[in-house]
Amino acid sequence: MKSSFLVSMMALLLGLASVGAAEKVYTPPVIPEGINPATYPLPRDDWYARVQNNFNKTQGKQFDLIFDGDSITDGWQGKGKEVWAQRYGALNAANFGIGGDRTEHVLWRLGKGQVDGMNPKLIVLMIGTNNSGRDTADQIAEGVKAVVNEYLKRCPNSKLLLLAVFPRSEKPTDAIRAKLAEVNTKISALADGKRVTYLDIGAKFLSPDGTLSRDIMPDFLHPNEKGYQIWADAIQPVIDQHFAAAKK
Repeated sequence: MKSSFLVSMMALLLGLASVGAAEKVYTPPVIPEGINPATYPLPRDDWYARVQNNFNKTQGKQFDLIFDGDSITDGWQGKGKEVWAQRYGALNAANFGIGGDRTEHVLWRLGKGQVDGMNPKLIVLMIGTNNSGRDTADQIAEGVKAVVNEYLKRCPNSKLLLLAVFPRSEKPTDAIRAKLAEVNTKISALADGKRVTYLDIGAKFLSPDGTLSRDIMPDFLHPNEKGYQIWADAIQPVIDQHFAAAKK
């Protein structure tokens, strides 16, 4: 009788455990009060599979050139794939950009070992536009600084090209333009003349009157093929500094 009861209880517990395992409800971590959310490493549960896929493809490998950021960087694998193949296909390059990422998501990825053991010559980073709807310019700049410092720590022999956040929204008078301009002014101070180079190529995407054309960014945010060509041309001098045989 006693053994039968124990067997029944064990079966019930195992059944509950299996139900719980099947559901696996994700509870996001709580950001401590008073902490800048742009600097607090945070995962996005909807993109675990994408992060894991990146890790599966890159862990144990060495890359000479790394790009990281959000959907704008991720787009090198879409609208920019032909330009990527022409410019970086022979440079042992990896793209870690993920659509929707903010500064805290890149921090989380780095903390989980995204580049552990890697020794790239150059890291090209642009991040922060997805923070702009929630965070102040000071918070975004602090978040970008945290990502830069984390990369420098984890890749101690690497140089880093920090790009100004690209312009978005059609008109120069749109509020988001002023906010991103303030962010870019602040993060420009991260250039140290040694390991970090700062480059603002935003004006190259704009018309003379400051408007952003659909011919370059159809949604006023993400570059098309022409936009990625502009990007590649603008950073080529820095690429050439680190890759003498870079294809032009």
